Amino acid sequence: MRRRDVVVMSAATAAALIWGAASAQETRQNYPSRPIRLIVPSSAGGVHDVIARIWADRVKSSLGSIVVENRSGGGASIAINAVAQSQPDGYTFLLGSTSNLVLREGLGNRVYDAARDLVPASIFATTSTSITVNPSVPATTAQELIAHIKANPGKLSYGSGGTGAITHITVEMFKQVAGGLDIVHIPYKGMAPAMNDLLSGEIAIGFVNITAQVVALHRSGKIRILAINAPARLAAVPDIPTAAEAGLVNFVSQTFFGVFAAAGTPKAALDKINEVTQAKWSDGEFQKRLIDSGFEPMLGLGPDQAARYLNDEIARWGPLVQASGVQTQQ
Repeated sequence: MRRRDVVVMSAATAAALIWGAASAQETRQNYPSRPIRLIVPSSAGGVHDVIARIWADRVKSSLGSIVVENRSGGGASIAINAVAQSQPDGYTFLLGSTSNLVLREGLGNRVYDAARDLVPASIFATTSTSITVNPSVPATTAQELIAHIKANPGKLSYGSGGTGAITHITVEMFKQVAGGLDIVHIPYKGMAPAMNDLLSGEIAIGFVNITAQVVALHRSGKIRILAINAPARLAAVPDIPTAAEAGLVNFVSQTFFGVFAAAGTPKAALDKINEVTQAKWSDGEFQKRLIDSGFEPMLGLGPDQAARYLNDEIARWGPLVQASGVQTQQ
């Protein structure tokens, strides 16, 4: 290596160290001292956007201004790369989830490594998928649906939020657990148009995320939720059995939500974000509102615990994604 290159690299390294030390010092003393940017890898109105704005509104009294910025496209890679390549100073965060940080690890063509390029501050909520049908489908339980599909191979269709989305991978997992099923996949650009077609009967089945709207549609008889793909019954719909209770052993499909920053972000900033989140999330009245909105609150997943949780989820979903044979483009 030439001497000039060594000098340039040394100067760059020194500048980075000086900047990092200054950033850490500011974090200890008065963080945050300016608005925090939260990048959401989806358009406005989706489940990621909803929980992002709930979080931002809840913590702003302690953290100051939170600017929510929607950056959809590229299978979430545009938003993820924007955060991963940002200055690791604690002022740019990603609304990370199972969909964009776990499932895409096994889909190929990705240009980032979630466990390497990002660090979590806090994971604070989950939402669960469900086995849901149009009322015209002659099934009131998951097992009746399986029997109906087997009696009509290739005749029933289901909608997903797109190839490689959790609503797609979940059905691939369902097909495996149920012993092999022939269902036609119709990928949509998000679950909103898929829900419209499920309501109209254009598609028969939807493995949709439980939200307040979905629960209301179920209660009104416009759709029928057969089972919840969660490890335990949900407080929002305690009368609906889990998939395991319906005979689908180990069938769990949930999306976690949390805030993530670029690797190298000062630990003090991550700890402060988590400390405020945990304090705001501990309020019982707020938890009820969160549950009524279709989310389950998660407590105790700060930077270290969230990192372990992320790695565990990547290990759990990876084989399922790869076995499904699904591929998507970034």
